[in-house]
Amino acid sequence: MKKIYLISSLLVSMLTCFSQTYTFDKNHGSLTFSATHFKISHVEGIFKNFNATLQSSKDDFSDAVIEMIADAKSINTNVDMRDNDLKSSNWFDVEKYPSIIFKSTSFKKTSGDNYKLEGNITMHGVTKPIVFDVVYNGKATNPMSKKSMVGFTVTGKLNRKDFGVGTEKFESVVGQDIDVKANAEFIIN
Repeated sequence: MKKIYLISSLLVSMLTCFSQTYTFDKNHGSLTFSATHFKISHVEGIFKNFNATLQSSKDDFSDAVIEMIADAKSINTNVDMRDNDLKSSNWFDVEKYPSIIFKSTSFKKTSGDNYKLEGNITMHGVTKPIVFDVVYNGKATNPMSKKSMVGFTVTGKLNRKDFGVGTEKFESVVGQDIDVKANAEFIIN
């Protein structure tokens, strides 16, 4: 019995050791969002500063562990007045809540190159579960660095009110449902 336990422990340790760490390529990534304005148009924005990590021991990424952190102060909609308001206590309150954090709980292949990414997102001091759709865009070799890379597109939707972002006075101005999209390239170490 002790031998079986010892062998099992060694196998688990070996699998953990073979986990591949991928480095996020900040020059080829984006984290964007879109919200309705008066229900007649969309305002789009980006978080200019964010980082992500990816670890996986399987080629199909079905055991991937993904984390992302965005600097809330880096929000940019190309309108300074709106950006300053979004950073204020009316919305993100970036002085009090400087980061938006996502940590995966599962990454499951649904079909072909499509996945469901489940995890928890923390924004404005509130943590909630969330599910994203992911498309694995493939693998390539950078001709300059000679390093292999993989790419993903992540899409989803969240309700800003679930996180206490914005107040009732903005209810008719800015929609509750926010579309989120990320494009990420990771360099294989």
